Amino acid sequence: MKITIRNRLRELRKEKSLTQKEVAKILNKSETGYASWEQGLAEPSINDLIILSRFYNVSIDYLVGATDI
Repeated sequence: MKITIRNRLRELRKEKSLTQKEVAKILNKSETGYASWEQGLAEPSINDLIILSRFYNVSIDYLVGATDI
């Protein structure tokens, strides 16, 4: 299976037992905007990837599927 940003975001969010609405609020994004990332309809900007990597304590490479650690 090809690893995509949407897969990683969903996986990381569920590991923290958070809803899309909760993560969107923490990141100061709309729920629809965040959901579109997990649905693969849009991709986070580089600034959003930086924020997400810090929030989830993972590398950007991990978020985009370039590495598994």
